[in-house]
Amino acid sequence: MMKRKSLFLLLAILFLSLTLAAQNEPLTQTIRGTVTDRASGVPLGYVTVQLVDLSSIGGVTGDDGQFELTKVPLGRHTVKASLTGYDPTELHEILVTSAKETVLSFSMNENIRQLEEVVVRPSVNKEQPMNKMALSGGRMLSVEEAARYAGGMDDPARLVSSFAGVAAGMTTNGISIHGNAPHLLQWRLEDVEVPNPNHFSDISVLGGGILSSLSSHVLGNSDFFTGAFPSEYGNALSGVFDMKLRNGNNRQYEHTFQLGILGIDFASEGPISRKHHSSYIVNYRYSTTGLMGKIFPQISVGGTLDYQDLNFKLNFPTSKAGVFSLWGTALKDKVKPILEDVDDWKYADDGILSSANQKTMAAGAGYRYFFGSNTLWKTTFAYTYSHLKTYADIYDRKLDPVPYRDAFMRYGNVILTSSLNHKFASWHTHQTGLTVSRLRYDMRVDASPDYNAQMVNVAEANGNTYLASAYTNSSVMLSNRFTVTLGLNAQVLTLNRHWTIEPRMGAKWQASRKSSFAFGYGLHSQMERLNAYFVKGENDGLPNKNLDFTKAHHFTFAYNYKLSENKNLRIEPYFQYLYDVPVIADSSYSVLNRSAFYVDNVLVNEGNGRNYGIDITFEKYLSRGLYYMITGSVFDSKYRGGNGVWHDTKFNRRYIVNGLIGKEWIFGRKRQHILGANIRLTVQGGHRYTPVDEEASLRDPGKTMHYDESRAYSEQFAPLFIAHYTFSYKLNMERTAHEFAVKGINLTQSKEYYGHEYNLKTLQIEPKMRATSLVNISYKIEF
Repeated sequence: MMKRKSLFLLLAILFLSLTLAAQNEPLTQTIRGTVTDRASGVPLGYVTVQLVDLSSIGGVTGDDGQFELTKVPLGRHTVKASLTGYDPTELHEILVTSAKETVLSFSMNENIRQLEEVVVRPSVNKEQPMNKMALSGGRMLSVEEAARYAGGMDDPARLVSSFAGVAAGMTTNGISIHGNAPHLLQWRLEDVEVPNPNHFSDISVLGGGILSSLSSHVLGNSDFFTGAFPSEYGNALSGVFDMKLRNGNNRQYEHTFQLGILGIDFASEGPISRKHHSSYIVNYRYSTTGLMGKIFPQISVGGTLDYQDLNFKLNFPTSKAGVFSLWGTALKDKVKPILEDVDDWKYADDGILSSANQKTMAAGAGYRYFFGSNTLWKTTFAYTYSHLKTYADIYDRKLDPVPYRDAFMRYGNVILTSSLNHKFASWHTHQTGLTVSRLRYDMRVDASPDYNAQMVNVAEANGNTYLASAYTNSSVMLSNRFTVTLGLNAQVLTLNRHWTIEPRMGAKWQASRKSSFAFGYGLHSQMERLNAYFVKGENDGLPNKNLDFTKAHHFTFAYNYKLSENKNLRIEPYFQYLYDVPVIADSSYSVLNRSAFYVDNVLVNEGNGRNYGIDITFEKYLSRGLYYMITGSVFDSKYRGGNGVWHDTKFNRRYIVNGLIGKEWIFGRKRQHILGANIRLTVQGGHRYTPVDEEASLRDPGKTMHYDESRAYSEQFAPLFIAHYTFSYKLNMERTAHEFAVKGINLTQSKEYYGHEYNLKTLQIEPKMRATSLVNISYKIEF
């Protein structure tokens, strides 16, 4: 008891000393960054940059587009960029802390009616994606939001479930957009498609994992698309998560150490050469559970859950030869559970013991070069790699194992992508590009078709193929109020010589200073996961090798109304029609419901799907320490299987409503402490499921569960009420900042559905429901 009191006293003294030390001197920091032309990407000189709330602090960009604002008080500020002939641009509520410089990026739209006096309101970057060709169906994702929003857990994949039209679970961060399966989303990093960048990816749900391996310490602002995305995005069906790594500080060294329940992080950034303005940024994380298991193996409970990840970017600008960069991300996962005591088994599958080892990485070299003041050439050469080794045994009550699954998959892709962006005039920008991917595969999947059967070889292959795509896209401003984009994407898979030509278009009308209307259309397609093409048929043939792309027509509409400077309303109806969907002939099965990491059936491109609904977002941006957002989605998602019958999709929840609110209190004698509280409440339709065929299932109780496929996903559980929270306290000291945080998911203990199982104790068939909550208590120091 005395030791515990002494510990509490020591922590109290430390806390008080940090607080008093931070109050001795007034603290300031530097804001600096770059201003570019949004259409061409070229840096803009002579731009006036100043604080809106402190107009005495300002500066002007040089020829390289760089600016610097010094002696900025700590807290939140709005920064404005102005240049004759361009629409003014504002970045709102930028957080300035003592430990790190604040580095910003502005992109400004040229006003095509420069000679007339046109009254325009400042644009807020948050209202539009960073991709200049996207007029609807997209949103910029702020890393600062990922750290602040309740439920974000510093994970961008979990953060986007706050957005309208997006659903995610508690156990996984798989992203279902408008009722589509998570695996139909494309993950993209530094302009190339990358393997699923989540820990324990694709195991519990294809397309998701437990948490992202991309740390918020290195991730920059990114784009998230939910429909009708621009033509540069190929091989994506439901949406695109286009992520960027930020450049490190090229003037001073900055470091972060974070200790939490979920992991131990160390991040560092700084100059490689101050003279040449080169920089590095790196982050490494090791799971706390994995580290404790290595240090104290005797206290391991439930088995091994071990993960680690690494992210980095090196940036090398030159005065005449362009900008070179090297970047990479990698993760390593290991899960090996321990079998429970036989007397504690409740369900038949409690006797299944599954283990997995995963490795995923992506690394690339990027190059950017400006030809004059209107042309940007970008090229990236990258390599991606993913490796999954998993096996499962079924144990009887005598603990004798029977092999159930043994799978090995290894993919290595070499990718070259290049694009040329040219600004012909203030009203016309054109972009064209090419991507060639060499897809290398090596796989073998042995699995038992049910609990009673021996394993058979499901798929086996070793070789390579190519996926190539080319695109062109133009943005034309017919006036300051009306913009259109026209594009085309074409892609071919050499494995079976299937190809597509996909038109894309968009239009936006700024009806008034407060309201705008937008429309988007696109034909989109996506190849299947490579293991699906090598499923074995009769006589070891490959009946799936000729599978075509799954295709979808996307129609998106958007009405945006600016209620005030900090409040915005967005209404977005949409419609999607999917066709050439792989299904099983004369069955209700469709890949639109796929969640397993492998398939073992013969598929044909005879399925369809349709999704339609409306997304509504009402948002108050952070101002005076308060923000809130209410999103609502009402939708319907249907599919038609190989039997020609329309059913609800597995992810057709019908509705999702989110309410987020957060408050910051900045206090202290010099206003250097920040206390934050954030809550998110979600109400969404329950899980859909297929009714059990009890007669067939009870013929061999405790073994394979049989479902009535003629009524696929016709039933739905009660709605879910989910609560997430984030609380943080930050102390800013001279050149150092300390942050204590508590972040939690599923405070309400809402249960998720894991299929029906035979209850060994009640001798009844019942749904297997489980509530998963995730809590991270962390301490972070920046210095």
